[in-house]
Amino acid sequence: MGKVGRSRTHKGNRDKYRKYRTRNYAKDLDQVHEDIKKVTENGGDETILKIQEWNEDLPGLGQYYCIPCARYFINSEALNEHQRGKNHKKRVKLLKEVPYTQAEAEAAVG
Repeated sequence: MGKVGRSRTHKGNRDKYRKYRTRNYAKDLDQVHEDIKKVTENGGDETILKIQEWNEDLPGLGQYYCIPCARYFINSEALNEHQRGKNHKKRVKLLKEVPYTQAEAEAAVG
């Protein structure tokens, strides 16, 4: 069993690990739409989600929150840098689409 036989024993494990891990799981888009709906029902006041009670378990005591990405940040500079980033802009673009409702799904079935 030469070098070739030994070097290919764990091929493909990395992708399987990434597929099943839930450590970096973010809220789904429909869950974020529910948060945005709460904001619009409150008259467009985003402080209901952005400024929350102090929570020592969250980064920045839970005071710096990105609504589209559903993430907490340690300070305002980190939040502003995140909002200039590619992942945030992609998430905002995905949230512009209106999610399907249960009534639309049932109408599509027939």
